Amino acid sequence: MAKISVLGAGSWGTALSILLYNNGHEVILWSALGEEITTLREKREHVSKLPGVKIPEPIDITIDLERSLRDADVAILAVPSPYTRSTCKRMAPFVKNGQKIVNVAKGVEEKTLLTLSEIIEQELPQANVSVLSGPSHAEEVGKGLPTTCVVSSHQRETAEYLQGIFMSPVFRVYTTPDMLGVELGAALKNVIALAAGTADGLGYGDNTKAALITRGIAEISRLGVKMGARMETFYGLSGIGDLIVTCASVHSRNRKAGYLMGKGYTMEQAMAEVKMIVEGVYSAKAAKELAEKYDVEMPIITEINKVLFEGKSAAEAVIDLMVRDKKVETPMLPWEDGQKTN
Repeated sequence: MAKISVLGAGSWGTALSILLYNNGHEVILWSALGEEITTLREKREHVSKLPGVKIPEPIDITIDLERSLRDADVAILAVPSPYTRSTCKRMAPFVKNGQKIVNVAKGVEEKTLLTLSEIIEQELPQANVSVLSGPSHAEEVGKGLPTTCVVSSHQRETAEYLQGIFMSPVFRVYTTPDMLGVELGAALKNVIALAAGTADGLGYGDNTKAALITRGIAEISRLGVKMGARMETFYGLSGIGDLIVTCASVHSRNRKAGYLMGKGYTMEQAMAEVKMIVEGVYSAKAAKELAEKYDVEMPIITEINKVLFEGKSAAEAVIDLMVRDKKVETPMLPWEDGQKTN
């Protein structure tokens, strides 16, 4: 049995707390929000985000950050990505040397273009940082529905230890050394999901969504490989797997926000309606800047930025994507006559 601190009592942090408790671990759940703590203690349920999912009584719920980290074998960082850095600054006095910290949020910091693990390592250089990602909606994990994820660490030993912590009959975990690829896939799929939701809001069909998913993973993998990640990662759980579920699921806040924008909502109105952090909005600008920095063509990312921040209509963005210059889908493959693809 491990002592595990889950930092962030939103839907994902709460669901993981229940999973880890059911795995036989001692779990303490922390939130910076006093009102949230009070409600969770009284109701033993996250009524607004995970209705019907009961939090077992032995799970300790606290607003005391020092107490939540004291003697923890593993700290799960489950705060929304815009709050990763500020939370790490608060954690710094209480994190011991070699402390295992697992980031489960998804995003890229807009100002610095750093992944979340890079932010954690910058603010908590004494920590041993890992990431957990994959197609895993909190609403389903909280109910114990079968789910598969991937954990990535700098050391195999750490990854395998965490694999054992999370594994259960309903939660299967794989390992990979490609932390950068896992995080890029996790963050950028949220931006593509905004586009997929927008297409749904415009009334487009399955053909359109399939195109956005397929060309979306092509964009993500092009950028990721240019940055040093492995292509194989983007065709795994944290790449195409997470992209499919986020673009298609009714649980996806990014898809829902995009859907509302397709219906004519502004970005601000859509975010207010969703009532949760829409990670893709925060990652969109960073994705565009990374594409420019590494000289990678990412037309879907470019167009969704124009819709989000430049007032371009979603319908016009789709048309501009469709009428771009003719392209070859697989430029790395030669023709039968031996000629190379341009």
